[in-house]
Parts: sequence; C-alpha cells; structure tokens
Amino acid sequence: MLREGILSALQSAIRSLQQKIDSAQPEQTQAVVQLSPFKENSLIDWLEAQPIFPKFYWQSRDGRDEVVALGQLKTFMDPSAAKSVLAKGQRIWGGRSFDGRTARNRRCLSSFFFLPQLELSRCNDRWQLVANLSADNTDVQETLSTLSDNVTPLAGLQCRVLSQVHEPDFSGWSSMVNGALDAISQRVFDKVVLARKTTLKLSRPLSSAQFLKASRQSNSHSFHFMMALDEKHCFIGSTPERLYVRNGSDIHTEALAGTIGRGESIAEDNKLASWLINDEKNRYENRLVVDDIVSRLDPQCSILDIAQEPELVKLRKVQHLKRAISGHLSSGSNDISLLDSLQPTAAIAGLPREPALNFIADNEPFSRGWYSGAMGFLGDERSEFCVAIRSALVMDDELHLFAGAGIVPGSQAHSEWQELDRKMSTLLTLIEPEEVLSAQKLA
Repeated sequence: MLREGILSALQSAIRSLQQKIDSAQPEQTQAVVQLSPFKENSLIDWLEAQPIFPKFYWQSRDGRDEVVALGQLKTFMDPSAAKSVLAKGQRIWGGRSFDGRTARNRRCLSSFFFLPQLELSRCNDRWQLVANLSADNTDVQETLSTLSDNVTPLAGLQCRVLSQVHEPDFSGWSSMVNGALDAISQRVFDKVVLARKTTLKLSRPLSSAQFLKASRQSNSHSFHFMMALDEKHCFIGSTPERLYVRNGSDIHTEALAGTIGRGESIAEDNKLASWLINDEKNRYENRLVVDDIVSRLDPQCSILDIAQEPELVKLRKVQHLKRAISGHLSSGSNDISLLDSLQPTAAIAGLPREPALNFIADNEPFSRGWYSGAMGFLGDERSEFCVAIRSALVMDDELHLFAGAGIVPGSQAHSEWQELDRKMSTLLTLIEPEEVLSAQKLA
C-alpha cells in the first residue's frame, strides 16, 4: 500500500475539497486544496489505481512540474474551442495527432483535449488537489467519491518479448529511403522524416502506468506523458523534444535534429559527440529545422533570438544536436496559431512540409496516429507541448513502438535503420536488455 501518512493526507484533502465545492460561489471556476508531498514516483501508482477516464499524466522535462488529470468536465476536438473556455488557473490537457481524421487514418482523432474534473499536481515541492467547477458540480463530487485509496506500488516490468515485427522491414525501408533520396535529387523536398513501427508480442499484458514509471525512472532530461482515453488504449512517451512553451507573450522552442548513439566509455562517448557536432550532414539537417521554425515564427513574433551554434543533448541511448529559439509574440498570435504553424515540425515531417507529408502518406506502410503529434496543455498564462517521439501505444500484451529518421543528401538506409534501433531502445530496453534482443535477432 501507499504509505499510510500519504493516504491519510490525501483523504483529508479530498474531504476538504468536497466541502469547498459545496460552498463554492456560482461564478467560481476552481476549488483548490494544498496537501503534503507524495513520495517520488508514487503519483503514477495513484494514477493507476483510479477507475476514472480519461487520464493524463505529465512531467515537464526539467522535472519541476508533475500532473495527473482525471475525468472530463468538457471535451474538445478542436483546440481553438478549448482555448475559448479557459478560466484563469485552468489547464486543458491532451494533444494533436499526426494524421488523425485524414483519408489515411480515419480511426484516430485529429485532436483530443479535455478540461479535467480533477488535477493532482506538483510544482517543485508544492502539491495541490484542484477541482474545476461548473454550474452543476454533481459529477465532480461523484468523481471525488469514486477515487480509490487502494493504492499499491507498481511492480517492475516482468514481461518478455516473444516476437517483434517491423513495418516496414529492412527491405521496405531501403526502398523507401532510396525513393526519398530520388525525390530530394529531383528537388521535390529538401528533407523527409521516415518512420518505422515495431510491434512487440509480449509474454503477458503490460500495464501502461508500469511502463511509464519504468521509463520515468530510467530516462532523464525528458518530458514524460501518458494519455489514456479508456482501459484498452493508452499512448505514452518519454520525449526529449519540446514543441514550444509559452509564458505570457514569451515563447521558447528548439530544433532537435541530428543523432548519434552513446559510447560504452567516456572516451568513446566524447568521440561520438565530437563527430556529431562537426558532421556536416547532421548540422545541415539541424539547420533545415531551424530555418523552418524561424520562417513559421517570424510572422508571429516581434523579436526572435536563435542560438548561433548547436549544443549537445545527451540522453540514455542517444545524443542529439539542439539549437534553442526564443521570441516575443506579436499581438494576435496565440497558442492556436503556434500549434498550427509549428506542428508538424521539419524534425518529424520534413521540408517543405506539404511535399514531405505527401511522401510520408504515400510511402509509410502504417498510420502514425498520435506518434509525432503534440502532447501537453493549454493555459491562460502558460502553455506547453512536447513532440510525441520516443513513444508507444500499449494494447494489452502488444506494444507498438515508433521511431523516425531524417533523410537528407548523404543518408544511407543501413545507418538510418541503426538510428531507428537506437531511438527505439529508449523504451524497448526497459523490457529486454540489449544483449537479449541481439541474441533474439541472431537466433
């Protein structure tokens, strides 16, 4: 069980919140109760125990913010409609898919956002329980009464990979990469990001929260998110890439493109890092993303500041090139125009955007859905979204993993395939160690 002291404090906070809701004024939009800190990682345990959907989990890349959002007070398929109802202090959670509601992928939603009934959140060491209110708070009170206090720490991952199937396989990947290089040589586009889906058959059903918790413990310097619309379908991710964060009229984004693996020793790691930061192909790929972001932000910003040189981002399995971009929004620019202009970025689609998207739609043998979309929250004073890479769709005893690679002049199918393996290992090695997976490939 979760520590008795934590449960007792949470139960007390729930009772206080119920009393505040009962005495809330008609114009009041939130009821808030402060509570004692949770133990690290126990918030995910609490999330798993709750029978309420939709569920959304969020941890910011710097680790300062952690949120569980439960239940829907209002639901939106269009972020502009969501933004229009926001009251001060409220946050609307969800995301936009890569290709939902297109002719290619009609089953996936184009967007899903919800104003939650409840938020349990942490900002640094300050914890609070929040209820969003409406004219009738009966459903919110019912949700509070439904919350489970039967919370047990999630066990470590105990399943094995029985089989894995790649879409496309290496032959199909090679054909797709060669087709992209031909299109680049004919100046159809400068860059296209091609992706692979790997479906794992597992020895037992996988708990999404269990998988998320394992990733959060292992993968630092990442956004961690989980969106569960029901018990059977859950999308999770641990991504290093920010789409943007807005504080008032100030915006911060980045170009994350250019990848190499991590070394087995400090000397090898530094050698790989030095190669990456000086490699012309990777610097060119990063520069394309920078140029695209700047061209999309320039009409919306009165000031733009672009880092002159890329910096290294070192993650558990890979290291990337990143250039920071910041600006001050002009009057009339808002989260909706930012989402529309920035997503999908050249880092996960290509450049120019439309011909790259057309090539992806015509050649990738699967629908991306939420993969490479945007996940996060809309707020009045602050909004933040990450790019949904290093992500997975959890479906009982099947796990669908996704990874992509930018194709530019000089790209080679084999090396890009290895890059997909490295990126996918961020989540895959949580289930099986690399040496086991390598042995399975050789068997």
